[in-house]
Amino acid sequence: MKLKNLSFAISTATIMAIGSMFSPAYSAGKDITIVIAEEPDIVDPCEATRSVVGKIVKQNVTETLTEINPADGSVTPRLATSWKQTDNLTWEFNIRKGIKFHDGEDLNAKAVVKSINRALNPKYDCEIRTKFFGNIKLKASAIGSHTISVKTESPQPIMPALMGTMTIVSPNTQEAKGVRDPKGTGPYLFNTWTPGQSVTLKRFDGYWGDKPEVENATYVWRNESAVRAAMVKTGEADIAASIGVQDANDPKMDFSYFNSETSRLRIDLTRAPLNDIRVRKAMNLAIDLDGLMGTIFPKGVVKMTQIVVPSINGHNPNLKPWPYNPAEAKRLVKEAKADGVPVDKEIVLIGRLGIYPNATEAMEAMHAMLTEVGFNIKIKMMETAGWLDFLSRPYAEDRGPALQQAQHDNNNGDAVFSMFNKYACKGAQSMTCDKQVDAWITEATAATGINRRDTWRKAQKRLHEEIVPDVQMFHMVGFSRVNPRIKFTPTISTNSEIQISQVKFN
Repeated sequence: MKLKNLSFAISTATIMAIGSMFSPAYSAGKDITIVIAEEPDIVDPCEATRSVVGKIVKQNVTETLTEINPADGSVTPRLATSWKQTDNLTWEFNIRKGIKFHDGEDLNAKAVVKSINRALNPKYDCEIRTKFFGNIKLKASAIGSHTISVKTESPQPIMPALMGTMTIVSPNTQEAKGVRDPKGTGPYLFNTWTPGQSVTLKRFDGYWGDKPEVENATYVWRNESAVRAAMVKTGEADIAASIGVQDANDPKMDFSYFNSETSRLRIDLTRAPLNDIRVRKAMNLAIDLDGLMGTIFPKGVVKMTQIVVPSINGHNPNLKPWPYNPAEAKRLVKEAKADGVPVDKEIVLIGRLGIYPNATEAMEAMHAMLTEVGFNIKIKMMETAGWLDFLSRPYAEDRGPALQQAQHDNNNGDAVFSMFNKYACKGAQSMTCDKQVDAWITEATAATGINRRDTWRKAQKRLHEEIVPDVQMFHMVGFSRVNPRIKFTPTISTNSEIQISQVKFN
């Protein structure tokens, strides 16, 4: 189905509703309101690699040992002041002195080790572990009052970058995942969480760093992009972290920027008919990516060929996007059917409300395209909590064939932050298993320099051309709206974290 002249319109009823909901009441004094697309289902910092959690807690409530500079990808100090590699398997990190957690406990080596062990405990499936440390066997030890040793079974040359994902919590934090009042060392205290309404943060006057200007921050959530944009326009909110291209129509308030997200439909390769590569190729050939660009998705998005964006080490620049060829897609479906592949079987398309602007419209368009070439597709749009049940292991044994709307964020500089979790046989969110890809993931993880880059590229090429684990979509472009009363410039990191300490007032 070729998409032509697709436009968006907000109904009169919607416009009236927006107008009645919001009056021009600006946030008072040094307080700000941030409107996001989804309600958090959890606020535990060990889940801060999920954008809905990271926007609230990462570098606000809890901090990491290191930090990735969004401008150039360099690793900079945060709670660790310095680090060094002492042998092929061991790194040492020196922890900043004189810092207190929000509950009064001291930040020291023992506290950091306890926090690392909590995040990496396999009993609790924290996403920090499953997403970034799933294939790494690691032992952290306190070797001084403010020095830790991190020893691994295989070389980890980018351990300092990995520690940019490790949020550090108070040693009094409960062991099990699910803490509702996280205590960290950040510039803001976690104040309140009222499910269905808001999360509030309060400035921590005992913060070790520079004193932020913002005193209180309130997070609220609205699924509709038009509503989020209108809230900033009328002064009901100060930052709309993500809005749709159709709502980014005010150059005085709106920012566009390349973000680090990649959108796709994850394919379950274990279930027929999706276990036939002809079916997976046909699905990619059925999608009119050009028709989606400038309509449902912004003009500036880039067709993906792999899970990581071009700026990431390990991206393969030699791969070509799938062309739009519905005739060839129909031929492949017909051929597979003739060979006994059950192509008529219902395939569930699992979508997530608000995963990105126009998420529902995107799934409706892709449903139409896939249906046109002969697939039996049923859309199931879900809230975050229900969608997560399908995303990670353990997968339900009685599940049927499914595609899952997904978006992956990697602004950490290397493909290691993506590849094991998404495509290794034991990856927490992988639905494929290929021995050669597994071997390359293991090899690249331990390698350095050109060998590391080229090994990642070989894995990307095999996935793209011989495995086809995704219906490929886009490297994304983000749009944010910022109230002129504040100074805040969105970056590649804005979709995964919003550092309130960087907000200034005009």
